[in-house]
Amino acid sequence: MNNYTQAIEYLYARLPMFTRDGASAINKGLERTIRLCDYLGNPQQHFKSIHVAGTNGKGSSSHMITSILETAGLKTGLYTSPHLVDFRERIRVHGLPVSQQYVLQFVQQYQAIIEEIQPSFFEVTVAMAFDYFAQQNVDVAIIEVGLGGRLDSTNIIKPIVSLITNIGLDHMDMLGDAIPLIASEKAGIIKENIPVVISEKHVETQDVFRNQAQVMQAPITFASEQWDIRPAAESISNYQLVDAINLADANHSMQLQLDLMGSYQVHNVKGVLCVVQELQKRGFMISDEHIRIGLQQVQQRTGLMGRWQTISTVPYVICDTGHNEDGVRQVVQNLERTSYRQLQIVIGAMKDKDLSHILPLLPKEAFYHFCAPALPRAMNAEVLQELAAQYGLKGASHETVIAAYQAAVDAWQPNDLIFVGGSTFVVAEVLASIQQDK
Repeated sequence: MNNYTQAIEYLYARLPMFTRDGASAINKGLERTIRLCDYLGNPQQHFKSIHVAGTNGKGSSSHMITSILETAGLKTGLYTSPHLVDFRERIRVHGLPVSQQYVLQFVQQYQAIIEEIQPSFFEVTVAMAFDYFAQQNVDVAIIEVGLGGRLDSTNIIKPIVSLITNIGLDHMDMLGDAIPLIASEKAGIIKENIPVVISEKHVETQDVFRNQAQVMQAPITFASEQWDIRPAAESISNYQLVDAINLADANHSMQLQLDLMGSYQVHNVKGVLCVVQELQKRGFMISDEHIRIGLQQVQQRTGLMGRWQTISTVPYVICDTGHNEDGVRQVVQNLERTSYRQLQIVIGAMKDKDLSHILPLLPKEAFYHFCAPALPRAMNAEVLQELAAQYGLKGASHETVIAAYQAAVDAWQPNDLIFVGGSTFVVAEVLASIQQDK
């Protein structure tokens, strides 16, 4: 292979990939990741890291932490998945995506060992990120779990602090069909003597996390016992204004301007603030001003997309990657707080997704444009339309995501709202199309 495009095509075509192949692409164990990173000289041991798991909120939380640390002057790496538009979104340093040249060189240099070990697509990208962060000599890297936690490829790191965000029902075929079972998989990132922050305290999960933390002798903090985040009385354009009240020290409360607009971000902020406090205990020079500026500039500093993101004002279009029960519930709450005349929803789903808990939540007054992302795992648009009709959701099916989006744009009138979601990959295709048109 002679260029970046060929290198990426090799990774996509050669390796099992969850977004394309589903559960069959998951290697249940860390052996291949360990072997691959051992061959690379264990780069994950050459930088400090923060590990972030959870059903919802782990991506936003990872980007918030990164922005705060960048504001504090730290050279920060960020590994997330999946990407929306460009593969290189997964691996960032100082907010900038990994270079095409590095990706090409990595694949060229390690193609033989990749062929020998037969890792998954995700396992290769994890090793690539660790290698890049080590080469870039980052001060700290924020590492987002891909799926689960205990057996996730990222779980070979020894972080300085771990964060577990919201726990909900998702990927039940692999993680379990009950909240405590899923929480147990997420709790697998808790390491011996390493502090762990739990963003939200719930009856169904608190004992799971406490018990695992006790086994690992890991200090545990429930962020909702440390911080209360409330919408501020006043408002400011393009920001979500909140009062962060320190429940242990009222003198350390602050007002924050969040550039991430979804109402669910107030839950994520609690965990982020507790992670920052753990870092401060370990000598990181992070001030309240760094926190304020960092949370005000998350999108600018990290390139985060797809979280209650306004992608157009005329027509008025918002997208969100929430795709499981809790994520969709939050999306619906945000829609209820948004003014519009007519709501049109561009929606798709994966055929391995249980929609019986999701479709009943969606607004019945909307007109739906059903579609299927360009993936083998995608549910057929007509099948999705038929399922949705059982819950009183009306609309039309389209052959492609872009055809569905264009139909919504053509039907849009002033004061209408178009919402794009249901699947990360629906959002990804719309964002890619918009960027190509610019």
